[in-house]
Amino acid sequence: MSDADADGATEAETDTDTEVAESTAGRTEVWIEKYRPEYLDEIKGHENIVPRLQRYVEQDDLPHLMFAGPAGTGKTTAAQAIAREVYDDDWRENFLELNASDQRGIDVVRDRIKDFARASFGGYDHRIIFLDEADALTSDAQSALRRTMEQFSNNTRFILSCNYSSQIIDPIQSRCAVFRFTQLTETAIEAQVREIAADQDIEVTDDGVDALVYAADGDMRKAINALQAAAVMGETVDEETVFAITATARPEEVEEMVEQAIAGDFTAARASLEDLLTDRGLAGGDVIDQLHRSAWEFDIPEQETVRLLERLGEVDFRITEGANERLQLEAMLASLALENQ
Repeated sequence: MSDADADGATEAETDTDTEVAESTAGRTEVWIEKYRPEYLDEIKGHENIVPRLQRYVEQDDLPHLMFAGPAGTGKTTAAQAIAREVYDDDWRENFLELNASDQRGIDVVRDRIKDFARASFGGYDHRIIFLDEADALTSDAQSALRRTMEQFSNNTRFILSCNYSSQIIDPIQSRCAVFRFTQLTETAIEAQVREIAADQDIEVTDDGVDALVYAADGDMRKAINALQAAAVMGETVDEETVFAITATARPEEVEEMVEQAIAGDFTAARASLEDLLTDRGLAGGDVIDQLHRSAWEFDIPEQETVRLLERLGEVDFRITEGANERLQLEAMLASLALENQ
């Protein structure tokens, strides 16, 4: 190759590298990944869990673990943080993550998990297999997993993540140290939201933060996603923007609908419900969820609150069984209105 050709090739490579760098710089990062804690001491809101996990790592005595709890509370983050603490820069080579809801058959347990558990590795006593959404595994797959956990316990540690530990068979639960992740506190979510807003140079009003915390309902992932979406809409993230982005009704709007029904004005209550479902775009499940969360905060007599919760339970069950959500919600409001006429 001539010097001219070499210079031309070098310039072309430089131009390409510049284009790639500019393209990468222009991409919008996903904040839930950018701000995901990398180590255990960075995890917020689980002061009763993190020290115990750190103790396992420090003592180099990691048992099989089970993380149970709602979505967005840090189960996957904790599993990855443990891998980083144990393996440092080699964590990706020694950490296998599988999503059981996608790969839920017995063949996954027999093949992929066994192949990884048998693979050779150096410098470490064991490898970690993280099985996310393990409660989606079939009964046969869980039975196969139990046997696999026994067979490879000398060089493999399992971390299982699930929403409902009751869906995991007892033989597996008894082999794991179970950690129950509760919904994150409002303080923990607010601290993370303000920290991200400061890092991104976003102006967030106090009522905007309160709205993000309310809409998240203990789910850190939901709060961060909502913050990122709201930040695109304008220079300031306020209450109005957050509620519009998250398709969430203000607590006072839900309370007004209930008060109208309790006052015997079914027509007004039905109009309020219509506004929430049609104009605001809420799903019936969202309305039930917000009613349940705010029931004890409504300025209504305790007896009426109890009656509301009773109706909510019945409606939620019927919708889960496939009933029409609009019809069921209207029937609930009609029932509350009839009792107070």
